This record gives sequence, C-alpha cells and structure tokens, in this order.
Amino acid sequence: MGLRPAASAVYAARVVRLVLFDVDGTLIHTGGAGVKAFARTLASEFGQPNGTEGIKFGGRTDPSLVREAFGNCGIPASPENFERFFSAYVFWLDHLLGNNANGGACPGVWQLLDGLRALPQPPLLGLLTGNIRLGAEIKLTHLRLWELFETGGFGDDAEDRGRVAEIAVGRGQALLGRSLVGDEVLVVGDTPLDIACAREVSAKVLAVATGPYSVDALRAHGPTWAVENLAGLNAAALCA
Repeated sequence: MGLRPAASAVYAARVVRLVLFDVDGTLIHTGGAGVKAFARTLASEFGQPNGTEGIKFGGRTDPSLVREAFGNCGIPASPENFERFFSAYVFWLDHLLGNNANGGACPGVWQLLDGLRALPQPPLLGLLTGNIRLGAEIKLTHLRLWELFETGGFGDDAEDRGRVAEIAVGRGQALLGRSLVGDEVLVVGDTPLDIACAREVSAKVLAVATGPYSVDALRAHGPTWAVENLAGLNAAALCA
C-alpha cells in the first residue's frame, strides 16, 4: 500500500524522531474486552449493570469515560471511587483478555514496527493512548507488543487527551536528550480525536481506518495521511 497524503497535509523536511501509537483500533483489537471490563466493574463494584450504555469510547481517556459513567449513574466522582473503579477494572480486563479468542494485532502492525526499528536512524517508539498505563500494558502484553515501546503518555497522566500528547512528547524529548519540533513527531491513530490531540503538539498524523471510522471520515479531519490499514507502508517514507 502506498501513502496517499490528505489534501490538506503540510509537508516538512525534518526527519521523524518520535512515533506515538494509539492502542485500541490502531495497534490491536481486543474483541471489546475494554468496554466489557468497564461494564463488569460498574456492575460488580457499584451495582450498575447498564453503566456503559450510551457512552462513546473511541479516542477517549479512561478517566473521562469513568467520569461520564459516574455522572450517568449518580456515583460521586471522588478520588476513592476512581481508585476503586480502576483497581477492579484491571482485574476484569486481564481476566477477559485471558479468555478472549477474538483479539489480535491490527493488519500491518508488526511489519510497520519492524520497519521502523530497522531504519538506519530508528525513531523512538512510544504510545499515546487514553488507556491508563496498566490497562495499556495488560492489553499489549497479551499480544507481546508492550516491550517494543520505550515511552508514552497515558490516561492516568491527564484526563485531557491533548495534555496526554504533551506529556508523551515531553517524555520522548527526555529520552532523546533534546527538544523536538512538531514535525519530528508522528502520531498514529484511528479516530478524529487522535488527529485532534496530535494537532495539540503540531505533530504529523497517520490516520488508519482499522477502528470505527472509514478512510474518508478520517481524511475529512485533515491528517497528514489516511490509510485503510498499516499493511505495506514504507517506514522510511513515513519518517522522511
């Protein structure tokens, strides 16, 4: 598959030094284990069997989803209740993933990661996700992907996704030992919210239609590139 730039893309000559991947719908599919773990937690810990009804999960941070669920269910959004929620959530998530035959890496993920790591000057690989860190680790460990990422920003770093992006870039800069300008960062994600948070740090964006949005729907939000999936992509061309 070739890279076809979106019409509104802005080109730059700098080499990408940091690539930040979203998790759900971009790197992996979990067969709905995350949403199910949310629902099990609300039911088992808070007596709310329909606590996730009407909530849109794509591109959101876990704390913002919990806050919305608490509001819908009349549960106080106290630090104690957030801690209680996430303690149970990671248990259910690990349990559900351990019994999940429907999940897996999205098409082209392993090939692209191998291609990026094989470049003469490989970029730093990180995560930019609304998952809390332990949730992301549980999901990616089940598919042997966690160890490939050196840094990242997570939902428990900040409730706002744009702030998570800033934190992820800051951690990447610390590991690289220098500042990065926006087009030295590439964000890979599957929702308009991923594109929006990438704009918060002026990064390039590769939007991939392996989540709930089509290529055309993603392209309407102005990513640098929009593709059906990550299969066949040229890692060197992405980072040039």
